[in-house]
This record gives sequence, structure tokens and C-alpha cells, in this order.
Amino acid sequence: DQHFHEQPQFKRTILLCFKKSKYYNPITFLPLNLFEQFKRAANFYFLVLLILQAIPQISTLSWYTTLVPLLLVLGITAVKDLVDDIVSNMFKNTKWKDIKVGDIIRLKKNTFVPADILLLSSSEPNSLCYVETAELDGETNLKFKMALEVTDKYLQEESAMADFNGLIECEEPNNRLDKFTGTLFWRNMSYALDADKILLRGCKVRNTDFCHGVVIFAGADTKIMKNSGKTKFKRTKIDSLMNYMVYTIFLVLILLSAGLAIGHTYWEQQIGNSSWYLYDAEDYSPPYRGFLNFWGYIIVLNTMVPISLYVSVEVIRLGQSYFINWDLQMYYSEKDTAAKARTTTLNEQLGQIHYIFSDKTGTLTQNIMTFKKCCINGQRYGKSVPLDFSWNMYADGKFLFYDHYLIEQIKSRKDPEIQKFFLLLAICHTVMVDVSDGQINYQAASPDEGALVTAARNFGYVFLSRTQNTITISEMGIEKTYDVLAILDFNSDRKRMSVIVRESNGNIRLYCKGADTVIYERLHPRNVKREATEEVFANETLRTLCLCYRDISDDEFEAWNKKFMEASVATTNRDEALDKVYEEIEKNLILLGATAIEDKLQDGVPETISKLSKADIKIWVLTGDKKETAENIGFSCELLTDETTICYGEDIRQVKSTKNFCVGVKNVQFLKLSQQTAEEKQKQTEKRRKAEAYKEQQQKNFVDLACECKAVICCRVTPKQKAMVVELVKKYKKAITLAIGDGANDVNMIKTAHIGVGISGQEGMQAVMSSDYSFGQFRYLQRLLLVHGRWSYIRMCKFLRYFFYKNFAFTLVHIWYSFFNGFSAQTAYEDWFITLYNVLYSSLPVLLVGLFDQDVSDKLSLRFPRLYVLGQKDLLFNYRKFFLSLLHGAITSLIIFFIPYGAYLQTMGQDGEAPSDYQSFAVTAASSLVFVVNLQIGLDTSYWTFVNAFSVFGSIAIYFGITFDFHSAGIHVLFPSAFQFTGTAPNALRQPYLWLTMVLTIAVCLLPVVAQRFLSMTIWPSESDRIQKNRKKYMAEEEQWKRRQSAFRRGLSSRRSAYAFSHQRGYADLIASGRSIRKKRAPLDAVLGNAVTEVREAHTAVANR
Repeated sequence: DQHFHEQPQFKRTILLCFKKSKYYNPITFLPLNLFEQFKRAANFYFLVLLILQAIPQISTLSWYTTLVPLLLVLGITAVKDLVDDIVSNMFKNTKWKDIKVGDIIRLKKNTFVPADILLLSSSEPNSLCYVETAELDGETNLKFKMALEVTDKYLQEESAMADFNGLIECEEPNNRLDKFTGTLFWRNMSYALDADKILLRGCKVRNTDFCHGVVIFAGADTKIMKNSGKTKFKRTKIDSLMNYMVYTIFLVLILLSAGLAIGHTYWEQQIGNSSWYLYDAEDYSPPYRGFLNFWGYIIVLNTMVPISLYVSVEVIRLGQSYFINWDLQMYYSEKDTAAKARTTTLNEQLGQIHYIFSDKTGTLTQNIMTFKKCCINGQRYGKSVPLDFSWNMYADGKFLFYDHYLIEQIKSRKDPEIQKFFLLLAICHTVMVDVSDGQINYQAASPDEGALVTAARNFGYVFLSRTQNTITISEMGIEKTYDVLAILDFNSDRKRMSVIVRESNGNIRLYCKGADTVIYERLHPRNVKREATEEVFANETLRTLCLCYRDISDDEFEAWNKKFMEASVATTNRDEALDKVYEEIEKNLILLGATAIEDKLQDGVPETISKLSKADIKIWVLTGDKKETAENIGFSCELLTDETTICYGEDIRQVKSTKNFCVGVKNVQFLKLSQQTAEEKQKQTEKRRKAEAYKEQQQKNFVDLACECKAVICCRVTPKQKAMVVELVKKYKKAITLAIGDGANDVNMIKTAHIGVGISGQEGMQAVMSSDYSFGQFRYLQRLLLVHGRWSYIRMCKFLRYFFYKNFAFTLVHIWYSFFNGFSAQTAYEDWFITLYNVLYSSLPVLLVGLFDQDVSDKLSLRFPRLYVLGQKDLLFNYRKFFLSLLHGAITSLIIFFIPYGAYLQTMGQDGEAPSDYQSFAVTAASSLVFVVNLQIGLDTSYWTFVNAFSVFGSIAIYFGITFDFHSAGIHVLFPSAFQFTGTAPNALRQPYLWLTMVLTIAVCLLPVVAQRFLSMTIWPSESDRIQKNRKKYMAEEEQWKRRQSAFRRGLSSRRSAYAFSHQRGYADLIASGRSIRKKRAPLDAVLGNAVTEVREAHTAVANR
């Protein structure tokens, strides 16, 4: 009811609604972005400073010296943030904003569903709709949705849909993707609605020409939006440290300004008041003059807080992001997938990772299932020469198996157990079949199930077609049809599925397949084959599945079927009722054997994990699989070795106790409310406090214990628990974390970690869309961290240390000058030099170092992973390095001021004039400073290129060019008040004496630095110094050295793997409804019958040829 929905109480209380991206919309962009930028201490400081400069009584600097750099910083950062936000946007929102609840919409093939809608009808038979849900649940297999029969019958024409006046009552908006409960009231009848009739926002319509639906939830109320969670701005550790350092500079600035203001007050009392020639017509008292000078020094010394620091950092990060995007060695050609830095704010944090949290399926493995081995009646098959399946006209040509003896057994038909085994694989499933051009195509709810049905097909037991109540199989060329009496579908709690069929002889049989743990519990007590099958693939990293059956009498089935039908139409707790009924029939099973499916590791996984471990990065694998599967994958990827001592959680008392703390909290949260005395309330409060403290202590114990291990594997974890594990490590270890995954179930973990990495794999793009970085294979992670991450960290640290140094060297000259000008807040330089110093005269060389510098090459970075430890320990940028930069800058400023000052005391030029005026001194000090800071960055550069050399000497040339221009008579005539140093530079810089002064200043500043670097590299060389010294030797070895092949072997330890089902239910409900997929609307039985005939005729024709 759209009018009911539009009542004020149901509307969201927002000011305006515009096309919104990840963080902003057109109205909120400017205020929100400025708010984020002014959260940075330096930006807010300069805003206050700009206001102070508008007060003439306290300002000795022109307003443009602050406004120009501030606008530049804010503008560049805003543009960068806007680009980041647009790139990160998940959906194409062009016209989705116009969709409202109650609208009836038409969707065409290959389009995304823009809202949560109730399917009314479609172009397919029985109004089926074929959808891809990769963006929601990571599953790449196509799913089926089906409309109600009544809407399919009456709502095919547009005129009928225009008159549709049904009322839908449903659940409130929630984040359960697999659940929906509602009722449609229409035509004096009520119809139950469930998730099979709902198309969720984010799905893509496939193989369906068009469909119609009514919007139930739109916008932020849709299930995918409820799942998206709150996206937070991520900031790096260096960002946080920079803010604290800026606060430290603020404190130093205030203390210095206060000290100089006190000095001015004292000077006014002793000298100023008694010097008539200094009278300024203002009768201010010395304390008040000191107060004004306090604010004057706040303005003069403002360059201690580097306003251009943040914009320079953003430019460097942007460039480093492009280097990641352009790295051809991280390009996955098979899927045409390049590495992508989806954010530009976290690059240097890639060089500081302590913990990596990785998904397993699709991240470490390929998520491509292959039927490798099987065990039937205690006999293992799968270790022999490759088989030839040419005898089978239904073989798909791609299937490989290695055991000719199994084929001989199948063909001989001497072993009934083998026939039952493959018949079970061909019957017990919810796979849908589609036939095109005479070829059979299977659509399965999980890759595992598709692999099993394909295996049965190649061994001669071919699933051909199904109707609502039958399934047709080709058994070694003989076509048989079985009556399907019931399908007991899979869910994540049951971990199994069953099908009950009536055979041609009238016998009723239940076929069941499932995880070994649940099957063994339901076997007949006298089953003798359990022991033979239980450890059959114990030594291998394969996903196992147990197969079993039981015969059912007619009377037992009739009694059970009544309960089954009652549970099927239950209006409340239907799933629980069905599961209870399923339990009654799935018992006393007879074990046939087990299948083994391989989910192969991606290329380079063991090598990548080995290198990351050598870099002192701890790797945790978080998976929903069972313990044995996770453990075996750990051995496959060399996360675990035979020398590893494995500690199981259930065997450790401390870890075991952590499983209980949630129960205690739950009990506290659900205490029954009643009339309580004050004493009872106090006791409950105390109990709650103790429970919280106990919970926190258990969490800390878990993290402390786990972090002592070299590697951690968490199994049977849900997506929410993955995020909780990451959060616990962040909370208690204060360590930098990285999460990597490829599916929708990894999104929460990716968002929680400091850095999230998405793999463009088999499970859709939702993980990638939520990530900070993405690429095509897990192996690229080593290059992302050990090369790009490490380089980014080194470059950023070198940039920051130098930036603080050059600003202190520049600013502190004003302080030394204050001792000679009565602490009057006068500047030691020309105003335009102050304005352009950080923008033009010293910015480019350090910017290029931040972009291109590298201590060792990328190959050596990968060869010596221990180099990565510098970033983990914060050795290159910390408070100690900061204060060393401050001290270095202070010493440089002393030299830059006092050497020219001493030279100017008794100076006479060649023309007999003394150039020792204030303006000449300012030019000399400024020129010395430009030379020193640019040559200093030259000494700090490790990787020289033509661009670096050009920037260093180009910056010096730009300084002299602009200075001579600003000191010319022509510009003074045009702007007399803005350019007052007329003729100063030409006059001062033609004096050889002043050039000698500058040379002496530069030498005294830089020669100690050169000596210290030489001694450091000779006596106390770092790891990178030693590698750099021997780089030619290592590069020669690199040409001859071949990458070590993985030496891991399977079967060394007794490990059992497990089968993993899809996370969703299969197609049982769809099959039971009697609906299938065809391009033309036609009677269902006729279509299915033609399909079987088409396949049979096509293959017969091939065989005759």
C-alpha cells in the first residue's frame, strides 16, 4: 500500500534526498568534506590563524601568506576525496532513486534488481526467474525464483498489473538474506510469501527476457543495504602519529610565543618606554604590548605547523596508488584483472602489517571442485593411469579420473554397491538440467554438488531430466525413471540432504549424502564399513562426503509422509518442524562409501605464506569449514609443517573456557524484568559488571594465547565471528591488521580490519567492492606488502622527517632574530619568501623522494623479507625521529642566522657601501636556507634519477628567478605595497663576500651530515645498507637462481578433510513445485519430455557417425 507507506511516521527524517555515493551527496559534500579536513589539527589551526591575521594590531604578516596555501591544501584534498568516493560507489544509482514501495516494475535480462521486490510474473513458464546472486552471497551459480501461481495466472498483461490491488503484510526490514515472511491478500484469498518469491536488490536477472514485480523494500530498507554495515573512514597509524606531533608543535609554538612575549614585555619596560624614537602614538602598557606580541608570534611562527604537509602527503599517496594500479607483475592475465588501489589513504600502512586474516575457499584455494577419488565398500579408487571415457556418449570430455579398475567394475555390474554408489550421486541432489544444442548443462546450488553429478555422468549414470515427481537417469545406457516421493533439502544445520524414491519394483529407498560427522551418527549400529571409510582420505587435503541409503517400508513411509505434509504447510517455525520430521526418517542408514573432491590451491600460495612469515607477519586462516579440512589446507599451503606443534582449542583449558563466556553474558542480558528492590538491582548490576569483566578477561586470554602461536586456524566461524576475531586482535594487541577474502561472507571482516583486500574470484564482487585493495590472486599479496607497502612506508617516513626538518630550519630563524629586534614579532624574511617557501622553493624534491625513492630494488625486497620488519616496529618514524628532526632543524637555523649575522657585523662591499641592511640580510639567509634544504634532500635520496636531480637544482633556480623578479623595479611600480624589497637581491647577490658567506653556511650545515652518514654506513650498517652494498652480487645470483618449488607432500600426517556444502538451501522447493526453465512458455511435461528426446537423439547421431 504505497499511500500507507508514504505517511509521515514511516518517512526517514532527512533534510533532502539526492543521488548519494559512498560518503557524500551533492549537498553534503562540501560541509562534510571540510568537517573531515578540519578534524586535522593543522588545518583547523590555520583557519584560526587566518582569522588572527585579519586583526591589524597583532599581525605582522599579510593575510595571503596563510590563505593561499590553505585554499590549495583544502582544494586538492577535496578533489582527491571526491574522486575516491565516486570510484568506491557500489551501484549505478541513476534512476533507482525514483523507485518507491508499491511500484510495479519491469526488469529485463542482465539488469540488476534495484529494490527488494515480490516476483509477480515473468517471460518464463510458470513465471520462473533465473537470477545471479554473486553480489549478495558470493555464489556464482544461478538461482531460481518463482512467482505465486495466482499472480502467474492473472498478472501477465500490463492492464491486469495496472489494476492489481493486493495488500502485502510482511516482516520489518532486516538483514537476513535467506529469510522472508509475508502474506499477500488478494481476490479474497491469502497467500504465503517466502524468500523463493522475492528478488533482492543486487541480484542480476539472467536467462529471463523480462519479469515483473512489486516493490516491497526500497533504498536503505533493502536487505543488502541492511547488510552493508557502516563504512568508516580508515586512517593510518602515521596519520594518527602526525596529529599528535602537530599537537606537540602547537604546544612548542605556544610556549615559544609566550616566552618571546614575556621577553617583549621586559624589553618594553627596560628600553622601549625610554626610547622616544620608538613611540608609535599608541599608549599601550608593556604587558598589553606583550599580549599583542604573543598573538603576533603565533602568526609569525605558524610555519612550524606545516600546512602543505597534508596536501603533499595526499599527492604522494595518490601517486603510490597509481604505481599499484600500474604494476604489471600484479596483473592476472587469465581473467584480465589488474591490481587496484581502491583507496589512496592507506598505502604506507601496507608496510606495517602484523597480522593477516585470510579466508580459505576462493582465497587460498581456487574454488573449482574436481572429483578426484572415491571409496566404495571399503575399496579405494583414484590412483592409477588416466581413464578413457570415449565409450560413454554422455561424457563431457573434460573429466579426468585415474583408476581403470573402477570402470571395469562398473561395466561388469558384479558389485551392486558400486551401482548404488553412482546411482545415489545421480539421484540425490537438487541440480537443475538445461539442454541446449543437444548438450546437457547442469546448474547446481554449490560447486561441490555440480562436481558429484558430473562425475556420475561420466561414469555412466547420467542425470537427464526431472519433473515435479520424477527423475530420469541413464544407467549405463539404459534409461530409467524414478518416482521422487520427497526431497529432504540441505541446510547449514543439517549438513546433509536426502531424497526418497520409489524404484520400478515398487521398493521405497532413501538415499542420503552429507558430512561424515552427521552421517556417522545416523548409521545402523551394526554397520561394519564405517571403520573402513572413516579414515579413507584421512591423509589428504580433499573435501569428503559420505554416501548412504536405507530401505523404507510402505507403512513407515505413509506414517512419516503425513507428518512431512503437515510440517510443509506450517505457518510458524516451518523450517524447524521440517528438520524435526527429517530426523525421524534419516536413521539406521547403511554406508556405501565416500567421495573426495579437490579444491586446488591457487598458484604460489605456499611461497607467499613462507615469505610473509619470514617478514614476521602472522597469518590466521578463518574458515567456515570443519577442523580437519582447515588443518589439511594449513599443511598444503605450508602454514603448518610436520615440525609444527599443533594445539587444539578443545584440548586447552584456557581456550575451552572462552567458549562459555558468551553464555554468561546472554544470561545477564535476558534477565526477566519484575518488581525489584534496590538491593536486588544492586546485586544484578554487580553481577552484570562481573560478567562483563569475565568476558573481557577471557577475550584477552584467547588473544594472548593465540598470538603466541606462529599460525592460527579458526574453523567453523561465521562471517560475524571472523570480524570479531579481527576486532579482538586490534583491541588487545594494538597491531595493524589486514583481512583478505573473496566472498560476500568476508565483507564484515574486510571492513573491520585496518586494511581490507578483496580477491576477484569465483564468488562475485562484493568483497572487492568493500575492500581497500583488490587483485586476482592471493600470491600478489607478497608484492603488495613486501614491495609496495614497504616502499610506501619508507618513502612516507623519509618525507615526514625531512618535512619537519626543513620547516624547523626555516621557522626558528625568526626566534634568533627576535633577540636583536626587541622581540617585536618582526619576520626575518620577505613576506613572499614565506608564502612560497613550502609551495615552490622546497616542495618538489621531497615530493619526488616520497614518490620514487627506494633503498633496494623490488626483487631484493622480495628476496629479503626481513627488511619488512622496520615498518612493523615503527623504526623510521616515531617521536624519537621527530625530535631528532626538530633538533637538526634548530641547529640548521642557528647556523643560517648567525653565520650571515656575524659576516654582516663588519662588512664593506666592493663599492664601499655596506650591504648589511635588514633586507640584504634577509636575502642572504633565505638563499642559504634554499641551498641547504635542497642539498640536504639530495643527501637523503637513495634512488637517483634525472627527475630528482632536476627537481633539486630546478628548485634553487626557481628561487633565484622569482626573487630577482619580485625585487625588480617594474613589479614595485605596479604593486608598491606588496613588493617592497626593490633592488635588494641584485645588489646583495653581486657581492662575492656574500656568496662566500653562503658557501660557509652550507658547508657548516651539510659536512657534519655527510660525515655522520659515512660513519654510520661503514661502522653500523643497516640490513638495507648491506644489501645495497652487495646488490650487484645479488642481482647476478638472481639470474641463476630459480624459485624454490614447493616441497610439501600430502599424506604425511593423519588428517581427515570434510565436505562443504553451499551456504544456501538447494532447489528442493523449486523441484517439488513442478517448475523448470525453458525459453518458451509451454506445458512443463511436454518440455521435459522433448528435452530427454533431444539429448538422446543428438548423442545417438554422434555415435552413428
